Amino acid sequence: MTRWDAGWAVRPAVGACRESGYRSSRGPGSYHTPRTRLTDMPSHARVIPSIELLRQREEVRDLEARYGREATLAALREESSALRERLLAGPVDGQPGAGPADPEAAATAILAGLEPRLRAALAPSLQPVINATGVIVHTNLGRAPLARPAMDRIAEVASGYANLEYDLAAGTRGSRTVHAATLLAQLTGAEAAVVVNNNAAAVLLVLAALAEGREAIISRGELVEIGGGFRIPDVMRQSGAILREVGTTNRTRAADYAAAISERTALILRVHPSNFRIEGFTERPALAELAQLGARFDVPLVEDLGSGLLASEVTAGAVGDEPTVGASIDAGVSVCTFSGDKLLGGPQAGIIIGQRTLLDRIRRHPLMRALRVDKLTLAALEATLIEHAVARASRTVPVTRIIATPVEELASRANALRARLSGAAALRVSVEASDAAIGGGSTPGITVESRALVVAVSDRSARNLAAALRAHQPPVIGRVADDTLWLDLRTVLPEQDDALAAALVRSAGL
Repeated sequence: MTRWDAGWAVRPAVGACRESGYRSSRGPGSYHTPRTRLTDMPSHARVIPSIELLRQREEVRDLEARYGREATLAALREESSALRERLLAGPVDGQPGAGPADPEAAATAILAGLEPRLRAALAPSLQPVINATGVIVHTNLGRAPLARPAMDRIAEVASGYANLEYDLAAGTRGSRTVHAATLLAQLTGAEAAVVVNNNAAAVLLVLAALAEGREAIISRGELVEIGGGFRIPDVMRQSGAILREVGTTNRTRAADYAAAISERTALILRVHPSNFRIEGFTERPALAELAQLGARFDVPLVEDLGSGLLASEVTAGAVGDEPTVGASIDAGVSVCTFSGDKLLGGPQAGIIIGQRTLLDRIRRHPLMRALRVDKLTLAALEATLIEHAVARASRTVPVTRIIATPVEELASRANALRARLSGAAALRVSVEASDAAIGGGSTPGITVESRALVVAVSDRSARNLAAALRAHQPPVIGRVADDTLWLDLRTVLPEQDDALAAALVRSAGL
């Protein structure tokens, strides 16, 4: 043993010292390890080999080749430190700290945890899950699953170059705003369309382009919070528009809007109450009435519709009186905004449709470049719109198919799963009626009849089982009620039934 090895617990290589950030006071450019002498450490903690020696082992060199030098070195230090901390912790309940008895055993212990640590550190944090919550458009779980044609189109466009901003006919630079615009106009009856990255961005852009420095009139009952702490008044202020409130929380009349119109008025803003419902002593002017008022005073009517329902027939009438985008255009709305990843069933996008002259102003605003979408979003959106245009959406677009699935089909799947799990003695599984929610800030108060597996394990709490399912691959997300776990099959895709059954068996410890 060298004098250095006898005096210090660890002696990393010079490069490792530089990476660790330990700088010596002995002079510029000098590095050393923390001053922890072997004589200050319990004897059983002195068996840990240095990082330099560990890196010379063939197993570590192999991991460096597969995972990279920096990632492997960081994981090696973490494993070594974790073992040292366990050993330095000393006796627990009168028992010596468990640990290796010699350097070789210590190296084996460190290397055993090295690759799992690397895999965990380099694993993607975004991963697919099985949604068994019964919330169809679940914002926290990524909202709408994409249709197979949309996924295929993404792969095709992403694999090489594309005419994103290139006019193939003219052979000159084009505009990305043309993509999906024709389909959107055909499906909604609007004159023109523009796509940005989400509906909040769409509202922000519309207000900035049409109302900056001027007043936007809105009912007090529509000053909503759209989720995540984002509120319509905040979005309006960021756009530069001046908020002009009219009416009261529960009652606003067309006359209230008319009384507020002045030379400072830029537009009337209508916000669809997509995530709440006010009932009882209420009043709200019809959309057509507001459109007529706007036309009389030459003031545009802008509607934040949100959900993006193209046709109620697609969802078999399961969304109640949720308005369609086309109905808003027919009522005379000047500009309408909605989401691409809610009831439309496409990718995250903010879609702006309406009068061509107003859309041209919106398209030319400087914020348009900051809020524009990429080629993959446009590819997925176009493919999804095509499914709607050819009347295939009820079969091919997951959100519409999920909403329209007959409850009898769900009951059949639930009973089949219960039969498969009947051999697991520790699992108690029953099939119960449940109410699925549309979600995503759409159709407040509207539920869709469903069927759920209600699961209990004899020696585990429902929350414990739910946590085990979330740790499974793929993770399963359910809901806990009355110390039982509910797994709603309306939001579990049919092709996921096998994975769901396997996850239940493994997570129950059977």
